[in-house]
Amino acid sequence: MAKGAHTAAKKGTSSVAASLDFAFFRFLWQFYQANDGNIRKSYRELTRKFLDFNDPAKNPKAFLRQPQFEALETYVFLKEFLGNAKVEEIFKAWYERSGKFEGRQFGSFRGTAGQEMFQFGDSDELELTSYKSLFDRMRKNSRVYPNYIFALTMGTGKTILMATCIFYEFLLANKFPKDPHFCHNALVFAPDKTVLQSLKEIEGFDLSGVVPPEYVSWMTANLHFHYLEEAGTSLDTMDKSKFNIIVSNTQKIILKRRHKDKNATDKLFGATAQVLTPSTVYDENADLYGFDQPEDEGDLTTNQRFEKLRRLEQIGIYVDEAHHAFGKNLAKDMGVGQKATDTSLRTTIDELAKSLKNTGTHVVACFNYTGTPYVGREVLPEVVYAYGLKEAIHKGFLKQVELHGYTNSRTEEFVDIAIEEFLGQTTDLRPEGMLPKIAFFAATVEELMGELKPAVEAALVKHGIPTSRILVNVGDSKITSNDDIREFNRLDTEGSEKQYILLVNKGREGWNCRSLFGVGLFRQPKSRVFVLQATMRCLRSIGQAQYTGHVFLSDDNLEILNEELQQNFRISTEELQKKDDSKVRVEVKVVPPPVKIKLVRVRKQFLIKEKTLKPGIALGLDRTNTLAWKELTDKYRLLASKQEGLSLDDAAQSGKMDVRDLTHRRQKREFSRLTLVAEVARYLNRSPLEVEGILDSTKEGSDELAAIANEFNELLYDEIIPRLFRLLYELDPSEEKEEHEVELIKIPDKGYYEISAAKDKIIKHDDASLSVETRTKSFHLDTYCFDSGSERQLFWDLLGEKKVKKLYFTGMLTHGQSDFFIQYIDPESHTVRSYYPDFVFQRVEEDGSLKYVIVEVKADNQIDDAVVQAKKEFASQMAVASGMEYHILPSSQADGRKYSALL
Repeated sequence: MAKGAHTAAKKGTSSVAASLDFAFFRFLWQFYQANDGNIRKSYRELTRKFLDFNDPAKNPKAFLRQPQFEALETYVFLKEFLGNAKVEEIFKAWYERSGKFEGRQFGSFRGTAGQEMFQFGDSDELELTSYKSLFDRMRKNSRVYPNYIFALTMGTGKTILMATCIFYEFLLANKFPKDPHFCHNALVFAPDKTVLQSLKEIEGFDLSGVVPPEYVSWMTANLHFHYLEEAGTSLDTMDKSKFNIIVSNTQKIILKRRHKDKNATDKLFGATAQVLTPSTVYDENADLYGFDQPEDEGDLTTNQRFEKLRRLEQIGIYVDEAHHAFGKNLAKDMGVGQKATDTSLRTTIDELAKSLKNTGTHVVACFNYTGTPYVGREVLPEVVYAYGLKEAIHKGFLKQVELHGYTNSRTEEFVDIAIEEFLGQTTDLRPEGMLPKIAFFAATVEELMGELKPAVEAALVKHGIPTSRILVNVGDSKITSNDDIREFNRLDTEGSEKQYILLVNKGREGWNCRSLFGVGLFRQPKSRVFVLQATMRCLRSIGQAQYTGHVFLSDDNLEILNEELQQNFRISTEELQKKDDSKVRVEVKVVPPPVKIKLVRVRKQFLIKEKTLKPGIALGLDRTNTLAWKELTDKYRLLASKQEGLSLDDAAQSGKMDVRDLTHRRQKREFSRLTLVAEVARYLNRSPLEVEGILDSTKEGSDELAAIANEFNELLYDEIIPRLFRLLYELDPSEEKEEHEVELIKIPDKGYYEISAAKDKIIKHDDASLSVETRTKSFHLDTYCFDSGSERQLFWDLLGEKKVKKLYFTGMLTHGQSDFFIQYIDPESHTVRSYYPDFVFQRVEEDGSLKYVIVEVKADNQIDDAVVQAKKEFASQMAVASGMEYHILPSSQADGRKYSALL
């Protein structure tokens, strides 16, 4: 082969590999992390408040887990920073470094072990041929609406994430009703009745977990839920109404094919559903689809539910368990390499989008929630966020896994061994007060009743366990009664006595039983993917510690599981079982008597006194004063220097400054006189007519203030409104001090708290290295689990100091288990937060008196963070009022034993 031909073939192979393996979502997340500070500045204030409330790093009581919050961040990033752009448009701008991605840094993403990831070549850039191949794939999958996939592995909380996204949409849509980017209604699709049932979590979910408290009442009063569970169920939404959440499986709204022409009688008396001709989707937008128009497609007819949906505005479509099943079905549903059928979910959504467009509104976007970013060996191009199975286990969001393989699983011996092993691993466990459970799956009802159930009963009798703990759920009312169904639905409760669950075909998505600790397959399933789906059922986390789920399989099923794991998650059974030996489960008990400390909490109140505004008074914003205007606005300008490796200041000092002012490229809102008045009135809470008179009476006048706000939107919120407020009002502050006696730790209901902690950061009160004297100086808990080596080092050092009489580590349980917290105002969202400092100790003063000292250990690079400084300000106020001291100690000083300032 000629050298040129060989090179071309090699490049062609490289392009194919890029097409299959390139995970754009990781680069998208990398860009967000590198620029999150600037990105968040473009968000609405309400959005920042919503994000901060759900951020585990800012709110210790945040309900969302890390992957859920990161997915929410991505969701908001796509909407408010990228304007609901389609994935291929985002990818194009990212590659070209244009639009919102202008000036992004070069760089590749290598991934971690077990994560197959695309790597750039020597140029550290994506080759043009690879880019074109990827862009073509994305464009072929494109729809007339934005289509995003959030791939979070089973057990990380996709349903709650979906609900949180909908709540965010509705809050913003209510505040900004004319903004086309926000959903006024939500249509949630479930693949089957099991998942549809689990989606009822949304209605029963406590909104206060993810919605800031001041909006909970409004949200509760305005949400309208509609469940289309049974055939023939009508949709009773009011036309043009808002804040409806419609939950349905696809069959309830799906478009149907009209198989025959209507006769005269049908035309006269029959239903009048609109007929949608095939050309509506395929001919008009043929170049957008990766599949051909179905052959021999009949006209599509709508039904009552579809017709009602067409009368709602700005619908967001949410597809739960978007894969419906793993593997090829996902590709088919997403329109990847498969022919769509006239009853497919995707066609229904396409038709709804077109129909809404014709009525003057639109589908805002389609948000798909699935368990894997892969289809076979391909990465789905629409994936915008992914969190993998291995990562979820490693971070403790799922149970760890232990697989048990046997040569034959259809024997009484297999059941007996599985139950014996299960009992040995779980006998003393009562996570969250619940009995651990094991589920056995049979292929048929006959197999379950004739073979599996007798084998389980025999094993239980052998171990002295009553057979009443068996629960059978097979979907046959002759065998499974309504009482059995009720028991099945209450498995995750403390009152449930059922422990051995016998099932047929309940292993798919939608069955969420956190107290399930074991799974046994008493079958050779027809579906290979059933092995994967069933075994994953026992991995959902429970309690604060990380437990282990046990899976009992035949060797054949074990081999199938390995293949399905590699196909869907790019990991093997060996990697799946790798345990993080550095962490262990710890039962932490309170050491009596409970420690109590007196704190003085300072409550500040501000009385507002209205002032008389003098006509002609100046706000002090003068664009003609060049120097003052430059000092005021420089921080808002977007400047770029061509001096690589130099900051703007360094480039200026070097005398080689080549700076471009790109401020004009920033997106900004254009205020008219009327819209300026409306915005100011909204913040000052005064009538627009009154505000108009106030603005006109200033020296600058309304028109000049509108021009100033249009030049830099930030000046309206940072200068114009605050200066107006100071001219109109005078604040009269007052303080109230309230003394409280708080407990360092609350007594747990079950006698102990469960957590997972690194072995090298655990110190127990019975540690052999502790003397009796030092042991009595500390330990309000019998075990301290430190987050960092710096905290552990400081603990040992302070424990040995003679000036330290009592020492307690308080930064360990931070989710409401302690009343020892400090409230502060978050500098970004301006909401009240609580945080738990790391240490509090009693120091012996020179006169023999005792003084409490509060200490927070922080990484050196976090000391100047705005949130850390806000915590310091409020903690210092409380400490002074309580006769205490507050210190922030850099971790480098803790490591270097430089803590003399504390003593």
